[in-house]
Amino acid sequence: MDQRFVDKMNHTLLDLKQEIITNLTNTNQEFKEILEGMDPKDQVDVASDDIDRRMMEAIGTQELKHLRLIDAAINRIRQGKYGLCAKCGKKIPKERLEAIPYAVLCIDCKAAEERRNR
Repeated sequence: MDQRFVDKMNHTLLDLKQEIITNLTNTNQEFKEILEGMDPKDQVDVASDDIDRRMMEAIGTQELKHLRLIDAAINRIRQGKYGLCAKCGKKIPKERLEAIPYAVLCIDCKAAEERRNR
């Protein structure tokens, strides 16, 4: 995968992450109080694996899921594995990644997973 595209997607993922954190700050007082005590540079790392229990309680389940998916995608970029299907190892099409920047599965594997879950 070309580096310019990966850089663009990394920027998109960081923007999505910041947007979720900003929305949570605006709508959740407890989350806002937690963030106010943090260094602004650390706010981008809010959803990392060492997130504490108070933070998880303050964040809604769906937001936490999105933050973790975004963090996982950022980690795949750092490891050079971004854009590869976690199941079959094939390249995930750029169009899919542009629509869902944190996609883990290619279209075929995602469709197969959805059929199994019906």
